[in-house]
Amino acid sequence: MKKHSSFASKYLHWLVCVAAIIGVSLYWMLWASDRYVSHANVVLESPQLAAPDLSFSSLLTGSASGNLADMLLLRDYLRSVDMLKLLIEQADFRDHYANSGADPLSTLRDERAPLETLHEYYLSRVSVELDDYAGVLRLDIEAFTPEKAHQIAQLMLDEGERHMNEMGQRLAEEQVRFLEKQVAILEQRFQETRDVLLDYQNANGLVSPVGTVESLSSVVASLEGQLAVAKARKSALSSFQSGRSPEMVRINADINALNSQIQQESERLARQSGDALNAVSSEYQTLMLRADFAQQSYSGALAALENTRIEAARKLKQVSILQAPTLPEYPEQPERLYNVVVFAVIALFVTLILNMLILIVKDHRD
Repeated sequence: MKKHSSFASKYLHWLVCVAAIIGVSLYWMLWASDRYVSHANVVLESPQLAAPDLSFSSLLTGSASGNLADMLLLRDYLRSVDMLKLLIEQADFRDHYANSGADPLSTLRDERAPLETLHEYYLSRVSVELDDYAGVLRLDIEAFTPEKAHQIAQLMLDEGERHMNEMGQRLAEEQVRFLEKQVAILEQRFQETRDVLLDYQNANGLVSPVGTVESLSSVVASLEGQLAVAKARKSALSSFQSGRSPEMVRINADINALNSQIQQESERLARQSGDALNAVSSEYQTLMLRADFAQQSYSGALAALENTRIEAARKLKQVSILQAPTLPEYPEQPERLYNVVVFAVIALFVTLILNMLILIVKDHRD
């Protein structure tokens, strides 16, 4: 009896190791609940409403970078508490994971567990990982029945697509509404400036004061040329004719008429009273600039509104399924033999280290 007692005390750690391996093996082989895994692979795609621009920078960055960012957002949403709440409402998440399993280690211990605890359990049963190289989002959903695993995977994909579309369109719709208001304001402003310009033209009886000023300037220049010719002829005639000769009288009359006409046309162009054509033309040019600016602003707002509408359509995200959620035919989890072997190796390794420490301590005592 003493022999057995000394043997047990001497190799107690090894006995504990063997007992632990046996206990864990019995748990994994006989007691652990079967868990079925539904797999799905998806990508996010956007409609191409215009041909993409090919450039060196686009070849370096690529359009896939935006999709990868969107897929990271989708991954976070699929792992979020909001998604868990949806599964609680539509897939009886609490009831299934609390009451469908056989062992307490794999099932939800408390069906009424707080949301934070439930979320930790949710993340242990749902795997959503992004394959950066392939640009694919991979979903692995564990449940205690094949139907429940398939249902949860399908719900997650449907809700993920809806959420991405809603999130992408919200900002675009706000931009569209803002631009529509701006377009209405600019359209009214453009109409007002155009009406002011038309009223000014009608009030002055001129379609284009600028053109009239240019035409009068040409007339004045032509009259001044004729006046210069007439004065030259008078100078030439005065050298051999008297001032009362018919020819001199006629040339003086022409010069007086030209001076009068030049003065009259010059007064139309500019006078101190301020109602001359140059003032009218200056005011008209100011009104024309305002109308042109209002028209350009209105045209730019219309173009921005159309581009924003196209961008809003491009923000629609379609979850393209590369592999539809599978309906498992056999339980992939737990990996019973693998778990037993891994635990046995770790237990033996730890016990071996403990045994070496015990031997070292004994050697020092001796």
